[in-house]
Amino acid sequence: MKFNASDQLIECVPNFSEGKNKHTIDAIANAIQAIPSIKLLNVDIGIDANRTVFTYVGKPEAILEATYNAIVVAQEKIDMRHHKGEHPRMGACDVCPFVPLQNISMQEVISLTEKLGEQIGALGIPVYLYEQSAKINERKNLSFIRKGEYEAIPEKMKSEKWKPDFGPFSFNKKFGMIALGARNFLVAYNINLNTKDVNIAQAIAKQIRTIREKKDNSYLSNLFQSVKAIGWYMDEFSCAQVSTNIIDIENSKVCEVFDAISELAKEFDVRTNGSELIGLIPKAALAHPTLSIDEVIQHIGLNAVKPFDKEKNIIEYNLFK
Repeated sequence: MKFNASDQLIECVPNFSEGKNKHTIDAIANAIQAIPSIKLLNVDIGIDANRTVFTYVGKPEAILEATYNAIVVAQEKIDMRHHKGEHPRMGACDVCPFVPLQNISMQEVISLTEKLGEQIGALGIPVYLYEQSAKINERKNLSFIRKGEYEAIPEKMKSEKWKPDFGPFSFNKKFGMIALGARNFLVAYNINLNTKDVNIAQAIAKQIRTIREKKDNSYLSNLFQSVKAIGWYMDEFSCAQVSTNIIDIENSKVCEVFDAISELAKEFDVRTNGSELIGLIPKAALAHPTLSIDEVIQHIGLNAVKPFDKEKNIIEYNLFK
C-alpha cells in the first residue's frame, strides 16, 4: 500500500494481550490487513509480556474498520481469565491509541475514537476514553485507568466513578476493558541491564519517578517529565529491564534517556546492555546533535536483544518506501 502526501493518515498502535498463540496473533494481523488503504508496518510480539503490539497506518475510515475488526477477533479468541504476563494489562485489547500522522487534526482523530468507542461498546465491552479523548480529567492518564489491572475490574464496577464512556457498566469476564484514545507519538522503549535482579530495575524506575516529581528544573527532572518507567525481568532476554514510555519525543530524545538511565544504573553497580524498541519510532526521536541515525542506533544498542532494521522500524523509512 502506497500513500500520497495529500492523504489524511492516522497511525494506530493497539496492544493485544496475547504474545504466545501465533494463530491468534495471525488472525488479528489478517483482520487488519484485509482492509484496503491500510499498511501494517510492524507486529511486535512479546513472549514474556504475553502481549503483541501492532502498528499500522491508514486513511481514517479504513483505520476505523480495521481496528474494529481486530478487536472483534480479540474478543473471540482471547480470554483474560487465563492471561498472565509481565506487562500490566486490563483487557484483551488493552489499549488502543490513534495518532494523527498526516493532514489530520487531533480533534478529527478524537472524533474518530469516539465513533469507534460507540461501536466497541455495542459489542458488550466497557470502553474508557483516555489521553486527548478523555472526558474525565483523571482518565487522561492510562496508568490511572489500568491501576489494579484486570483483577481489579469487578471492584471498580461497584463505583459510579468507573462508569465507562461506552459499553456496559458491568464486568466482561472474558474481555476485561479497553482504553481508547487519541494521543501524540509515544515511544515504548526498554533498556537492558546486565543483571537478572528485577529489584534493581524497579529501584531505577522508582528513582526516575522521584526525580520527575521534584520538578526542580534540573536537567534530569526536565528530561524525565516525559518518561514513565517500570522495572521487570524478561526471561526471553535473560535480563532485567527498565521499561519506559517516552510521551514527548521533543522533550526526551531516546539517546538522552538511555544515557541518563545508564548513569543511574551505575549507582546500583550495574551497567546497561543495549536496549529494545517496541513497535516503531519516528526519526525525530533518534535525533542527536553530533551523531548520525546509524551511530545513535549503535550507541544505544538497539540490536542487542532483537533485530532493529531502520528501514522497517523507523516510521518514515517504512511508510514511504
